[in-house]
Amino acid sequence: MKTLLWLVLLLIGLAGVVLPAVYFHAASKLPQLESEFDVETQLRHSIEGERMSLRAGTADHNRPITYKRPDFASLPKDLVALYIAQLGCPTYFQTPREDGPKWTWRLFSYATLGSEPRGDGACERLLAMRLAGALGIEGKLERVVAAHRLHTFLQKDQLLAYDLSALYFERGIVGVEDAAYKVLGRELGTLQLAELAELSLILPPHGFYRTARLCKNASLIRQNRDVLLTDLAGYKLVTEERARRAMGQPVACLR
Repeated sequence: MKTLLWLVLLLIGLAGVVLPAVYFHAASKLPQLESEFDVETQLRHSIEGERMSLRAGTADHNRPITYKRPDFASLPKDLVALYIAQLGCPTYFQTPREDGPKWTWRLFSYATLGSEPRGDGACERLLAMRLAGALGIEGKLERVVAAHRLHTFLQKDQLLAYDLSALYFERGIVGVEDAAYKVLGRELGTLQLAELAELSLILPPHGFYRTARLCKNASLIRQNRDVLLTDLAGYKLVTEERARRAMGQPVACLR
């Protein structure tokens, strides 16, 4: 019994030394992530460079290359609802932000076991890690540490807004606003529910970008769009009447 106790104490002691060392080693490889300003500055540099690479030497100047700080309040509410529903967190904005030991255990569990507890904190972790990827951070452990740093100063709505602003689709097309204009030919703020559901198909986790951009299979687009709308009504994020009306609309690329 004493041997077992000493073994447990030894393991706890080792964990108290090894885990901080691993954390600080991974943290040393990260770019500066102390504030939202750091995130905005790094994304602006990379995204504006990406957009410029497409438009340099071409006559395509329809859209500005400037990256603006994402504003959650300006995002269409229906798009936000569709996005959180498809991420598997329809109650994302109805539950408190995950902090403290619960958040720490989530990151530790994901980093070491490859699994994590249920709850909307899973989407906080996912969005933060995707944002870390958009910042050019490679490696699972490094992204977990970056996610922890990002989570200290970005709120739930900011995590989602930054994620949508930094999604990469193809050369020069970065962010949901670029994608809306490229695929649907309209600005994001002008889209109706049916069009936003189609747009959601090109976002994670679906990846219908090429299919939607080329309108390769309109019946498949419509079928999957209607599934998203049915889910949205099932989660009570829109009324069933609105969902039905949207399902009655033709696919945007056939108009």
